[in-house]
Amino acid sequence: MTITLNRAILAVSASILLYGCGSTALVSTPIENIDTVPLKISDLTEAEKKNWGHTDLLTDTIPGMSVDKAYSEIIGNKKGETVIVAVLDSGMDLTHEDLVDVLWVNKGEIPGNNKDDDNNGYIDDIHGYNFLGESYNEQLEMARIVGKKLGDASLQAKAKSDLDKDYQKALQNKGQYEQILQAVQNADEEVKELLGKDSYTKKDLTEIKSNDENMQRNVSILMQMLSIKDSIPEIISELKDGIKHFSDQLNYNLNVDFDGRKIVGDDPYNFDDRNYGNGNPKNRVDDESHGTHVAGIIAAKRNNGLGANGVAENVEIMSIRAVPNGDEYDKDIALGIRYAVDNGAKIINGSFGKAYSPNAEWVYDAIKYAAENDVLFVHAAGNSGEDLDDPNNPNFPNDQINNGPEMADNVITVGALTNKYGSEMVASFSNYGLINVDVFAPGDDIYSTMPNNEYDFQGGTSMAAPAVAGVAALVRSFYPKLTAPQVKAILLNSGLTTKSKVVVDGDASKAMDFQKISKSGKMVNAYNALIMADAVSRGKLKL
Repeated sequence: MTITLNRAILAVSASILLYGCGSTALVSTPIENIDTVPLKISDLTEAEKKNWGHTDLLTDTIPGMSVDKAYSEIIGNKKGETVIVAVLDSGMDLTHEDLVDVLWVNKGEIPGNNKDDDNNGYIDDIHGYNFLGESYNEQLEMARIVGKKLGDASLQAKAKSDLDKDYQKALQNKGQYEQILQAVQNADEEVKELLGKDSYTKKDLTEIKSNDENMQRNVSILMQMLSIKDSIPEIISELKDGIKHFSDQLNYNLNVDFDGRKIVGDDPYNFDDRNYGNGNPKNRVDDESHGTHVAGIIAAKRNNGLGANGVAENVEIMSIRAVPNGDEYDKDIALGIRYAVDNGAKIINGSFGKAYSPNAEWVYDAIKYAAENDVLFVHAAGNSGEDLDDPNNPNFPNDQINNGPEMADNVITVGALTNKYGSEMVASFSNYGLINVDVFAPGDDIYSTMPNNEYDFQGGTSMAAPAVAGVAALVRSFYPKLTAPQVKAILLNSGLTTKSKVVVDGDASKAMDFQKISKSGKMVNAYNALIMADAVSRGKLKL
């Protein structure tokens, strides 16, 4: 499962710790006009923050996908065909108010009778299938390779080297977050006491005049934090989440002695051992929110007065629980893809990824199987800020080996954008690559559904992939005769681009031409995609 943490917090940690603590014609926006779009100076409103991925670059000066424009000017009252989108992810909240009406229902299965009524090989799979059983926490694949001595000696040596580095890094980051949290909490309490109020603003802080060095330090710490988030409670919450994340890494993900699979009961390295899991793909704990958030980005019920709008209407979400709190198993992913294909999904969203894949061939074969059955697979590029074209930075699964030709024509790999058009519009965490990343889409601070009828912001290429899956679902809904390769080509060719340089990996010294950090050099645009899909479907445009 891909997880992002706020790099800005670690970036300022050193200074804190030093203190001690509707048209049928193609009307896509020309490049020259895109490059003259004025940069947005004012802060986003609360409404814009919650919906920025659906905005239009020209009218809003925010690099969204023109989803709202597509609905107002092209879709209108048109009704498309229903498209099943499989969310191959962690478990999701199947009772969420914004998702319950868009769930796929297996009409051939009778709930709760412990029988495989439709003879598809899975019992009681009403809304999908759960390949994780009751497990949740898991190791990273490199920890399994070291602990179980998988693969040859060179693979084990590389895995151990990476594991040792990551363990020390997690240990260091946990310590830094703990020190920052303590410093922020202390500063917060002392400033509140000085001001005599329970909350305060940046303006309040700037008006504090004190010769006391300790209070000056407090103000400095809090001002730095408020440059990252809007409030100190948000910062404290994020710091606590970070500490939990690094603790999970140390206790589970990077722990060679941990075995989260034991309670599942199968051999995860035996592809023929398939009698495992169950028909309940619901999240097991509240922290297992990833799949719920992803599902909402694709298809949260639009305009129902509730918290979030998904990209696509006429969608049924199939939940496939296969991604734990750690690295997914190749077997689960391969079987999950095949389950989605065999049960009618036309699009599979895969917001996950890992650096080691000892049984990658199982997943490759499943992706080819999806291609043979005209199913599109949309995959997150990963959150390491790395160039995936570098052989030292693998991100599985992918659709080619060693930067060679694509083995299938149905995979779209997606990088993440921020809401800030210009040089900083590529998310600092997003991977990139002229060969290995196909396109970019909104993925930073995305507002969507969370377990227990809640909503929140999350960021990652995990959020960019479902944005693209949602646009693909729109295209397949209104132009159902288009094939998966055609839909892929439309999404890659109809997007917006820019001639500007953009910062990658959050490092200004790594500024690159936007057109050279993905295969298409573009940002997905729903409005343009529907116009191009119309032209292709009527034979007016060949791709």
